[in-house]
Amino acid sequence: MAIKTYRPITPTLRFQTSLETGDLTTDTPHKPLLTTRKRTGGRRNSGDLTIRHQGGGHKQKLRLIDFKREKFGVPGKVATIEYDPNRSARIALVNYADGEKRYILQPVGLKVGATVTSGPEADILVGNALPLKSIPSGTTVHAIELKPGKGAQMARSAGAQAQLVAKEGDYALLKLPSGETRRVLVECMATIGQVGNTDHENISIGKAGRNRWLGIRPANRGVSMNPVDHPHGGGEGKTSGGRHPVTPWGQPTRGYKTRNNKRTDAFIVNRRTK
Repeated sequence: MAIKTYRPITPTLRFQTSLETGDLTTDTPHKPLLTTRKRTGGRRNSGDLTIRHQGGGHKQKLRLIDFKREKFGVPGKVATIEYDPNRSARIALVNYADGEKRYILQPVGLKVGATVTSGPEADILVGNALPLKSIPSGTTVHAIELKPGKGAQMARSAGAQAQLVAKEGDYALLKLPSGETRRVLVECMATIGQVGNTDHENISIGKAGRNRWLGIRPANRGVSMNPVDHPHGGGEGKTSGGRHPVTPWGQPTRGYKTRNNKRTDAFIVNRRTK
């Protein structure tokens, strides 16, 4: 998919790029699979801010994506490839043989008219979903479950892919996009192939306003604040903070480990690398 540049008739268009939409086959989503998306603006029920830099942005309808892929043995035909404002990947509308329609993530190479199936007996073809125990070692997969039947949780964004390295007893070894190698139960489902829209990471936002359309509000540097607002604030003239970088609450940033989930530590074989 090509990246589109613009003639610089305004200053920001000089740097702005976007993706060609030639791969999309319709701009009208399937209405029964839409639902409203509740916006919080980063605030909880008491009204105070709990997540900074959120708010505004264009209205978006949620597309109900089939992350479970539990329609075993029922073939489906890809009807459309569509844009989804809630994720970086494209989505595909699948018409199943029993009349049901569902959205799935579009992997690289999945075109309109292609047939997809799921279940232990499915072929090793792009877009098909199988339990990890039925997938050969070395296969590239995405949309991977962490608990059988819960639905895909890993490798779901544009361009994401994991490699099935090996299978040992009840667990499969997966090398994830972060570089981490992790054990996952072989009963968990995964989809063959790499998530599509791989050029998404190469887009240049180009201007502050485009982030505002996405619901991202401005972020101020700590060194530009007062001491009451940030540990880096204050000082005469311009300063560089005078200490190692920290958050507004004093927690170190840049390489400081914040992971604290001992329950799943045993499943991580190799930590992700820089």
